[in-house]
Amino acid sequence: MQASQRPQMSGGVHGLYNQPMQQVEQYYAPYHFKNNNCNNTSSVTQFTFQTQNEHFFTLDSLPATDYVVYDSPTALSVSSNRSPFSPQCSQSYMSDLHHSSDNNTCGSPFSGCSGVDDGDLKHVLRELENKLLGPESDTDDSCSCSFNDVVSKPSSLTRWNQVLDMAPSLNLKELLYACAEAVSDADISTAEILMNILEQRVSVSGEPMERLSAYVLEGLRARLLSSGSIIYKKLKCKEPTSLELLSYMQVIYNMCPYYKFAYMSANVVIREAMTNENRIHIIDFQIAQGSQWMFLLHDLARRPGGPPFVRITGVDDSQSAHARGGGLQLVGERLAEVAKSCGVPFEFHGAALSGCEVQVENLHVRRGEALAVNFPYMLHHMPDESVSTINHRDRLLRLVKSLSPKIVTLAEQESNTNTAPFLPRFRETLDYYTAMFESIDAARPRDDKQRISAEEHCVARDVVNIIACEGADRVERHELFGKWRLRLMMAGFTPCPLSPSVGETINDMLKEYSPNYRFAESEGALYLGWKNRALATSSAWR
Repeated sequence: MQASQRPQMSGGVHGLYNQPMQQVEQYYAPYHFKNNNCNNTSSVTQFTFQTQNEHFFTLDSLPATDYVVYDSPTALSVSSNRSPFSPQCSQSYMSDLHHSSDNNTCGSPFSGCSGVDDGDLKHVLRELENKLLGPESDTDDSCSCSFNDVVSKPSSLTRWNQVLDMAPSLNLKELLYACAEAVSDADISTAEILMNILEQRVSVSGEPMERLSAYVLEGLRARLLSSGSIIYKKLKCKEPTSLELLSYMQVIYNMCPYYKFAYMSANVVIREAMTNENRIHIIDFQIAQGSQWMFLLHDLARRPGGPPFVRITGVDDSQSAHARGGGLQLVGERLAEVAKSCGVPFEFHGAALSGCEVQVENLHVRRGEALAVNFPYMLHHMPDESVSTINHRDRLLRLVKSLSPKIVTLAEQESNTNTAPFLPRFRETLDYYTAMFESIDAARPRDDKQRISAEEHCVARDVVNIIACEGADRVERHELFGKWRLRLMMAGFTPCPLSPSVGETINDMLKEYSPNYRFAESEGALYLGWKNRALATSSAWR
């Protein structure tokens, strides 16, 4: 699309989105933004970065390539929160997986080495040890410094009495780290004492860390009792009604820009890729309510020369049907009405399957139609080689590649929880969701009942699943963009550069949110983050 056309198209799409609607070793760590601007106005700054073996990236320490970092403009309105990345606010597949955290290294613009490092956790635990026994208790740095080391130090107090004695001076993160190690070591006595202390300091209506800690504590308790999968299944059984869940999802959608980031960036990419196509087929592997395509249909209706014929294949499993209050036919009817009102020739095909079940014949690909494939926060639910020898994650990518799509769009959470061992995964989860809960906190009052319910039903289960479950029961298995890039390239895809209009559209969208949201572009991917932490990525492939 020509530059002169972008402002008009971006503004039009943005307006619609604001309408209420429903094994490679070593990987890069989650990207951390470093604010180099002192004002809240929209700005674009050029940076270069270099690869480093540090836990997080800042703008001074990124892989060797040029990229652009954007600060979101002054917030005009901030009125909602949402749990990012599980469109139906429920786990879509029985198992999924992501990349290893310890020994991984993929080129990710916002991360420089493995997403989670035992050294960071050891450092925190070493500080705990010093608080408990004093600095004179320093030992050889070459030793593995863990919370358990406290027991081996000369002291008249038992380990749990030491913890109880020092509890008032320990912050929530320190207590959670210590509790996680006790759980990891199956030290039930110590873990239970720490959990009792934590129980008095967490609150679902408190500060972001207090709210997150409430759900983290639930996950730790479930893991300690070896009941992670049982509790997780109970959480899934305690589903709110369809209307309630839909309202919670709407709260999240409005409060935070994570879904709009995925939907709007993908729509701009698809619209531009299909500029000269008269027949378009879109396969959406997590169609949810279908809201994303309402915006695109309105956009295509204004195309010079008339709108193209559009056919959408929506893939979604039974979990999503509950949130919709019905099957995929509801999505098809809804989209057909929108298309008719816009004058866009339209056809819908529903495939009520999980990604693990999809075969080529389910997708109804036809000759003469330009194909676009959309993966919105979905692939991390697919089990890979660490969960199943079938490796559905890579199988699905190869299947899509065999269809010769003109464009493929991918949105994923920028987190490293797939194959990381428990303690590094715990630290990564705490770091990631701390940023997310802070972003939610900026949108609604802490005692807002809708926010509390939205966090409980759309975010808490993800946290509990990551911490409490293992194997096929752990379905939240995120990978950093560097690993996704490797997977896609190994499946035969090549990166598709994002046009300036994609960044402009996202920048316009962020004007309505807190200025603490930031986004940056690097190596063909767009990153959305809160303050210093990247939380989501969007990229395009062909």
